[in-house]
Amino acid sequence: MRRSSLPASWACLLLLSGIGAANCAQTPAKPAPKPGPARGWLNWRGPLQTGVSLEKGLPAAWTPGGKGQLWEIKLAGRGTPVIANGHLYAWGYRGEGPDLREVLLCADAATGKTLWEKHYTDYLSDVIYDRYSIGAPAVDPETGNVYLLNSPGTFACYTPAGKLVWERSTFEEIGRLSFPNGRTGSPMIDDDLVIIRGITGNWGAQGQASDRFYAFDKKTGDLVWASTPGDRPKENSFALPVLTWLNGKRVLYSGLGDGSVAAVNARTGEPLWRFPLSGGGGVNPTVLLHKGHVMALHDAENLDSNEQGRMVAIKVGTEPNVGTPGPVVLDKSAEVWRNELSSFSSSPVLVGDRVYVVTKQGDLACVDANNGKELWKQKLGLDQLHASPTFGDGKLYIPMQSGDFFIIRPSDAGAQILARVKLEGRCLGAPAIANGRVYVFTTEKLYCFGSKTGSAAPVPAPAASAKPKPGPATALQIVPSEVLMQPGQKAKFVIRGIDANGLVTGTFPAARAKWVSFIPPTAAVRAEMDGAFNPQGELVAGSKPSAGAFEATIENLKGYMRGRVLPSPPQREDFNASEISVAHATEAGVKFAYPPLPWIGARFRWEVRDLEGEKVLAKTLDNPLFQRAMTFIGHPALKNYTVEADVMSDGNRRVMSSVGLINQRYIISLLGNAQQIQVASNDERLKVSAPFAWRPKVWYRLRTRVDVGTDGNGTIRAKAWPRGEAEPAAWTIEVPHKEAHTRGAPGLYGFSPQSLFRVYIDNVSVTPNSGGVS
Repeated sequence: MRRSSLPASWACLLLLSGIGAANCAQTPAKPAPKPGPARGWLNWRGPLQTGVSLEKGLPAAWTPGGKGQLWEIKLAGRGTPVIANGHLYAWGYRGEGPDLREVLLCADAATGKTLWEKHYTDYLSDVIYDRYSIGAPAVDPETGNVYLLNSPGTFACYTPAGKLVWERSTFEEIGRLSFPNGRTGSPMIDDDLVIIRGITGNWGAQGQASDRFYAFDKKTGDLVWASTPGDRPKENSFALPVLTWLNGKRVLYSGLGDGSVAAVNARTGEPLWRFPLSGGGGVNPTVLLHKGHVMALHDAENLDSNEQGRMVAIKVGTEPNVGTPGPVVLDKSAEVWRNELSSFSSSPVLVGDRVYVVTKQGDLACVDANNGKELWKQKLGLDQLHASPTFGDGKLYIPMQSGDFFIIRPSDAGAQILARVKLEGRCLGAPAIANGRVYVFTTEKLYCFGSKTGSAAPVPAPAASAKPKPGPATALQIVPSEVLMQPGQKAKFVIRGIDANGLVTGTFPAARAKWVSFIPPTAAVRAEMDGAFNPQGELVAGSKPSAGAFEATIENLKGYMRGRVLPSPPQREDFNASEISVAHATEAGVKFAYPPLPWIGARFRWEVRDLEGEKVLAKTLDNPLFQRAMTFIGHPALKNYTVEADVMSDGNRRVMSSVGLINQRYIISLLGNAQQIQVASNDERLKVSAPFAWRPKVWYRLRTRVDVGTDGNGTIRAKAWPRGEAEPAAWTIEVPHKEAHTRGAPGLYGFSPQSLFRVYIDNVSVTPNSGGVS
């Protein structure tokens, strides 16, 4: 549970936050991990950010189930386990169909004995074919706390003993989008921040779907900054960023979903530069830093040639032009060298001046990092997808998508294969190394092999770069930088002074700040948040649904935060107050109004239009990226409510779109082409339909509620009928769900396949069920 000193805007949500992480199982192997400084393989790419271990005495052979193997756990995974202070944290999954659960497991790293587990049920994601747990947890070296971003977008922090510290629903709070490939990635911890990334469609200036980075205070979960360094995304990149100090700045480097490589100020989120690289997809492998260059690779069509994929070195150190908005876009002159190697998402390792990478064609290649020259190739398999090599004690540990696992001793002359074994399942993650042992995931098991006694002389962690001393303060940094509130709630803020490089110079009492409502000059909707600051510097939310920003001034320093107010039920929206005055960019002569600003994922997906004298919400069709819209209109902590609306689809007898509502993390929709009413949470985990004949260009009333018993079992109920006719007494569909979702934001759903036909929504209401809304 979060501390009482946190902003009140999150109090209700986090009182309930144990729901998504229930079912903690403990097996007494040794005492549960204790908080405190942590050492080991704490993140996806290890202590050097390069997939390299400094340990010696690592194994050169292994027989799965036999010689050299220490233990195995029946847990499917597509990522990398992390190890801290002798304890292993692994993110995997178990079960099938509606019983599939993602699992955060803590085990004794030496014996594999389970200490505790957290189970997660999927909701509202597009994940198919069990593409779960593509990523890794991360451990904070200061506290030992464990951070995880799971497939349905729950971002959580746990103590080493498995106690929940805080939790955020990124789907419902910042509009994180989901994709069938399930690629999620891993949090990154940097000093007092924990950073995640993903494609989001939030609200206001962040309403456009973009690949973004978000930095949270690692102890409280408060948002510190959000950054949009790239252009329109081509796919969802899940590359783990790399961090370094440069010219007094803490700089984050990463591939992006728009096919570029970018640099971002890791203390403020300010984009510094980007280098467009790929014309056909994102840049997924983790980049490498070497002698003032960023090395990156991809596998899609190049922007400047018809070749598929390349590996490049890019000059670093470029700064934004003073007074020029946005990052510098580097041209070809920033490229130091290139070669024709390509990788979809397998990340390279850097050992001295040598780069080792497994290409998408299944070749292990050795590259001179100084000039990009390819020294040799060794065929290991037919192809490679996500799995990455790890290096330690002069050896490469290489899992392959086929399930083959290699131990190889590389040199400038070639690759000496020391061992080749076959594992159960496919390999899609990277090995981790800690205390003389190697850990690797497959889609069937988690394996551990190496030293029974552990490393006799553990190598100390690499020394961190010295943090520069801050200069004079030039601005304020407000934390949290964004709040979600309900009427009457109070939010507290930490106000920091930061210098020109984003380094913290000190803190100010919140009561010293002078606050005024702030509307950015580029805002498409000139709106203000309904709230006011009291003498203590706390923001007190008003009663109106609203969104906006505030500017804080202390002496000559300024800083900004933004927020939303979402009421508790009952709430209603008929769009009659909307002023239809915005000229449409793609439809001549058509005007519209923007949807309510505080709704998540609404802008660019919906417009308020005049339809036969009624103001209604209409699904947009001009951007194929938004042929599906999932929009949240309430607080994510809500439960025990009924949501209903008038719904309609354009089309004809043969082709229609789908439209529906979201209730407590279930989508209840009318399927046009199938002529059905459907309840779904994830299409492959829970999807139940019933016949329902409905016609295009006819309004229907759709009503739904979710009831959950004290045992956790629930029932999702829905009914639909032609608007204006008598409501039927019976529910049209009733769907039981074991371990039902017990909370979630109400919302709207629309799906226009190939952006052919609009759907419409009107007269939305959310009302408490008997017993009230929590």
